[in-house]
Amino acid sequence: MSHEKAYKNLEFLNSPAARLIRINCEYEEPRQRFRDQRVRNTIVVFGSARTLPGGVAQTRLTQAEKDLAESPTSQDLIDAVDLAKRKLKNSRYYDDTRVLSRRLTQWGQTKPAGHEYLICTGGGPGIMEAGNRGAADVDGGRSVGLGISLPFEERLNQYVSKDLGFVFHYFFTRKYWFMYLAKAMVVMPGGFGTLDEFAELLTLRQTGKVKKNIPIILYGKDYWTRVLNFDTMIEYGTISEKDLDLFHISDDVDDAYDHVVAGLSK
Repeated sequence: MSHEKAYKNLEFLNSPAARLIRINCEYEEPRQRFRDQRVRNTIVVFGSARTLPGGVAQTRLTQAEKDLAESPTSQDLIDAVDLAKRKLKNSRYYDDTRVLSRRLTQWGQTKPAGHEYLICTGGGPGIMEAGNRGAADVDGGRSVGLGISLPFEERLNQYVSKDLGFVFHYFFTRKYWFMYLAKAMVVMPGGFGTLDEFAELLTLRQTGKVKKNIPIILYGKDYWTRVLNFDTMIEYGTISEKDLDLFHISDDVDDAYDHVVAGLSK
């Protein structure tokens, strides 16, 4: 018979019976750490985990074209070049995210101690890495990484600040911490996860569950206006025209920066 103390019994803590305890831990442990680190305000950056830095994307395209030159009839290599070209085109969003995050971090540092604005991402690769990297480019810049345990994202990116890296099991507790501290949000081109997080915040704002006026940037006009047809939603009456005021579509770092800073300065 085991005499292990209940709070040390990992078999129990990982069992279905202890689910509420695990959920509570994913609320209480981040809450205490944010309090210790004096983090009250975040600027959340969402976007695809698959987006590459410009330099990396260019290197991969160069290699793919070199491989194709040696076997010009290979369909696999033709496809590889096509994919590499698309990755290079999309890499502007990684580079823009890095620059925007650096500038917002510098601005956030001008606020009184304990009231600074920190970049917060999902802690993974791609756009998330770019956000944390931009913050790390600033002397003394800190940023948050709210990771999630997934088979294809096993660790936080290297640019997340040491004491502000978290790994969640439950998506909904992770979402809570994204939203609770968020004072602004930048949404770069992304997939299902990005759409989910963007729609979640819009819903909270539209329904008044979140009353604070959060500047939301939908970055990448060509991408988002093709992926999301807001005019159709208005036409069918599923949203109202004033709902479009909840976010700002941008395609330029200066414009996005100005919109976030103006909104937060109010």
